[in-house]
Amino acid sequence: MKISTKGRYGVMAMFDLAMAYGQGPISLKSIAERQGLSENYLEQLIAPLRRVGLVHSIRGAQGGYVLARDPQAVTVGDVIRVLEGPIAPVDCVMEERVGEYCARPVCVTRNVWAKLRDSMIRVLDGISLADLCQDARDSGLVAGGEGCGPSVEMKTEE
Repeated sequence: MKISTKGRYGVMAMFDLAMAYGQGPISLKSIAERQGLSENYLEQLIAPLRRVGLVHSIRGAQGGYVLARDPQAVTVGDVIRVLEGPIAPVDCVMEERVGEYCARPVCVTRNVWAKLRDSMIRVLDGISLADLCQDARDSGLVAGGEGCGPSVEMKTEE
């Protein structure tokens, strides 16, 4: 499975929304500027994320988009599944086809693809948007207390 720009840019947009979690709606224009993405392309990506309930849209002059759930409750895998489809390196081991077999009566490589699928799922479902926010802080990409709103435990000086 190769992650396309849809998946990569979708994760970037969701990360941006996670960084602003609890701070009100964020415009696609501001996400596009911060992430270096096309605003028109973001419009295409945000629609399916809104349809499945990962983001909410807020109308009006101060409108934009907000995460529908806490950043800790949204994984990279959630975003990838919406924008890319099932996580699987080959069709015969797609998540919804577990237990089905290939057209061949015996497929010696199926177990390899199933293990690869399971590893991919474990990694993508093991990283939340809150984890991405923390990684951004740890790597110095954002200021120490910035991002992911009140849901992420922040270190305070005493």
